[in-house]
Amino acid sequence: MRVTFLGTGSAIPTGERFQSGLLVQDDSKTVLVDCGSGVLHRLQQSGVGFEAVSSVLLTHHHLDHVADLFPLLKARWLAGEDAIEIVGPQGTKALLDGLFSVHDYMDGRLELSVREVGPGSFSVGGFDVEAYETRHSMRCLAYRFGDYLTVSGDSEAFAGLARFADGSALLVHDCSFPDDVDVSNHPTPETLGNALAGHEYGRVYLTHLYPHTNGHQTAMLESIAQRYDGDVRFAEDLRTVSVE
Repeated sequence: MRVTFLGTGSAIPTGERFQSGLLVQDDSKTVLVDCGSGVLHRLQQSGVGFEAVSSVLLTHHHLDHVADLFPLLKARWLAGEDAIEIVGPQGTKALLDGLFSVHDYMDGRLELSVREVGPGSFSVGGFDVEAYETRHSMRCLAYRFGDYLTVSGDSEAFAGLARFADGSALLVHDCSFPDDVDVSNHPTPETLGNALAGHEYGRVYLTHLYPHTNGHQTAMLESIAQRYDGDVRFAEDLRTVSVE
């Protein structure tokens, strides 16, 4: 399995990190997890291209996770691609209906399959996936791709999510702010380290990084290491990681 970070930033731009997007590939299977602003361009820069993405899996519907969703649909239509599958939590159908009501010229341009999922198991783009509800300011799902990969989505760090991801070769986890920021709905290094302690993951990548984290990455890693002694790194846009 190959995991490519397309966007590791947040709703506030840093100039270097685009908004949330993660590409998951295995043999002929490809799924895009979230599609925030800039992800469409990152797809081209990655060498994969938007034409390869016929399945999109949304963690939730905040703008920094869906802003490039409709641009992706339009690009696929203009390129002659005829179908796309969009899977996400409750409200995904309403999201698409609202977008089509504004951009009505797109209605009928693609064979569109929209499916809503909740906690539990399902398939998307040929992958078997398990979903787990996170702790965020709106309904949000974390996704686990077997023992290979768990994506936290946006969430506070908490024991249930840490257990859900336990044993994953790769854990991609929200860590939006350094410890000196008082925040809810997202973790800081201290709360994340506390939640991960006692669990085993092959490697943890921190993502959904606000500009507040600039210049604080070493301190953030040290804070996590005081509580969790595993391999923790910062994700970077366009980095590809192979997961065996």
